[in-house]
Amino acid sequence: MRNKFIEAVDQGQLKKEPPKFEIGDTVSVGVRIVEGNKERVQPFVGVVIGRKGRGLNETFTVRRIVNNEGVERIFPVQSPRIAGVEVIRHGKVRRSKLYYLRDRVGKARKLRERVSGGSSSEESAPSEGAPRATRSASKRDAEVAVPV
Repeated sequence: MRNKFIEAVDQGQLKKEPPKFEIGDTVSVGVRIVEGNKERVQPFVGVVIGRKGRGLNETFTVRRIVNNEGVERIFPVQSPRIAGVEVIRHGKVRRSKLYYLRDRVGKARKLRERVSGGSSSEESAPSEGAPRATRSASKRDAEVAVPV
């Protein structure tokens, strides 16, 4: 349980819309870099292998491979240095920490893509002219189209 006063101060510091991503997603984190009096945004593209903390202390770890060497960076979610987090690909995972990816090499380090369950109503609804399949229909009753 956290102190009410600390939580009240934290609420003023939080971002209005924190980035939405999950463990296993391939993300592009836009990092603000200040060089002299100029500021630019450099993308860090990798797989989210962990997330921990909450509120102002929440962080996430992104791993990528550069010159056959693994590079991990830990980003605070609420940091003003983060310009934005863009989800490139959704990975299908069953764990909250993907530290096992550190030992993987080559294609074994790839994650399967998560397929979203929602589909549009046009795709799922059969057209009016198409015959509807029923459980009582047998194989011998089905029509077979033969190419001419």
